Amino acid sequence: MSTLELKDFTEEQEALVVKSWSAMKKNASELGLKFFLKIFEIAPSAQKLFPFLRDSSVPVEQNPKLKPHAMSVFIMTCESAVQLRKAGKVTVRESSLKKLGATHFKYGVVDEHFEVTKFALLETIKEAVPEMWSPEMKEAWGQAYDQLVAAIKTEMKPTS
Repeated sequence: MSTLELKDFTEEQEALVVKSWSAMKKNASELGLKFFLKIFEIAPSAQKLFPFLRDSSVPVEQNPKLKPHAMSVFIMTCESAVQLRKAGKVTVRESSLKKLGATHFKYGVVDEHFEVTKFALLETIKEAVPEMWSPEMKEAWGQAYDQLVAAIKTEMKPTS
């Protein structure tokens, strides 16, 4: 497991993240796709970062590889947030974190991409659980996302 020092992620923040993820989990596939379509709506050039979208002749939302990819990213992001306080650190399998870092490095992901992704994630969650959404929930998810990104960035280097 790979670790990164954690800023204070409070019990209240954890509760907000866990509660909202519990409500969203059953729709993870649809929400993952919405999340990615939102990224591409904000930053159409981001599509070029995904090899399976670059040479595709079908509309992005119909690309057969997008939905499974989007779902796995959305689930990994949310699961990472849910366990953040309990673990006291960002925890994904170390091999996954290294792979994520190397992949993001290889495809030229920069800070602006992470910012667009954060905005899209928060908007997706806000739309998925509007009755739960609050400034505190936005802060909780934002902080959890920032912790995950910091962990990925520590691994963003060429593979040896």
